[in-house]
Amino acid sequence: MSESEAEQTGEHASQRTGQSHECRRCGRNQGLVGKYEIYLCRQCFREVAREMGFKKYR
Repeated sequence: MSESEAEQTGEHASQRTGQSHECRRCGRNQGLVGKYEIYLCRQCFREVAREMGFKKYR
């Protein structure tokens, strides 16, 4: 696989970091919120954060 193909698919980054998690809601691999073992992508986290008990202060 060439470097340009790896950049497009995101495989290179996951191999380098050893990231094996994906979003529990939509399956996306990028932009994961892994703190507290949530494992939601940032877009899904924004949609459900209030239901999970997180508060927005700003």
